[in-house]
Amino acid sequence: MSSVAGTTALQQRRPGYSAKLQRQIITPEGVPLNISIAAASARAGALILDIVIIFGLMLAYLLGILFFVNIFDISNTSNAGFWGQLFLIVTILFVFLLRNAYFLYFELGDRSATWGKRAVGIRVASRDGGRLTADAIIARNLVRDIELFLPLIFMVSSGAQGQMSGTTTLFGFAWVAVFLFFPLFNKDRLRCGDLIAGTWVIEAPKAELTSVVTPSDSMIFQNEEAKAHYQFTNEELSVYGEYELQTLESVLRNGSDDALVSVCNAICRKIGWNPGSGEERVFLEAYYAQLRAKLESDMRFGKRRADKHSEAE
Repeated sequence: MSSVAGTTALQQRRPGYSAKLQRQIITPEGVPLNISIAAASARAGALILDIVIIFGLMLAYLLGILFFVNIFDISNTSNAGFWGQLFLIVTILFVFLLRNAYFLYFELGDRSATWGKRAVGIRVASRDGGRLTADAIIARNLVRDIELFLPLIFMVSSGAQGQMSGTTTLFGFAWVAVFLFFPLFNKDRLRCGDLIAGTWVIEAPKAELTSVVTPSDSMIFQNEEAKAHYQFTNEELSVYGEYELQTLESVLRNGSDDALVSVCNAICRKIGWNPGSGEERVFLEAYYAQLRAKLESDMRFGKRRADKHSEAE
């Protein structure tokens, strides 16, 4: 089951949700999932927050350098020139790594979202419904340099050298504006980096595990007595996390018979079971109930597992 499954019917009740942004994807297991594309305003808000955070970290670094210089009175030592060059080199490397590693680190993480994206409730996802790859994340973030940071650095550098002309300023702002407003002119709100990387940004509202469904929901559980003979060990339940639980909920609510069979077979291959033909729903209901109970129990002890690819935290 795919980690994209965090988008369920809960997202359709998100304030400000627009039906025009609703999409359906098919996971590699053949499961149809409804998702909601992140609005352009949410993406802009997340980017602004991320830039503020990056500049805040840069400011903290520079203040740390100044504190170090003052404490050890480096400016008045015989090696002041050496230390000045060293700090300059370290600063250039720090800014480069911060500007690039910030996005790569968080978007390659379990939540596939930077601090800014988490704050507004969105995340990066693969458009084919599969797992995000490092290649895709690297590609979409390298393109961001061309879209945003390179023209800004060029304008700042020109201004510092006193070479900033009206034409240079106009060209720089036009360059940034074209890429910033590009998502408004395509239905999936994709920026150029998303087009190249095969990604998009989707809604990912925070939701407690206990609010996903109620155990008495007849749309989920149709075979309370029949599924009692399916019992799973802790190891068999530990292979999946919250996103997979929500995928299973979506399949049990809305999935076709083919989707039930596909997901059942995927789980059975993963844990080494063979429930038998015709009992797919019974098997999935039993697995759902026990997986849900395990995840809720883990949460009470402060442990959460986002999906099958992550470790409990």
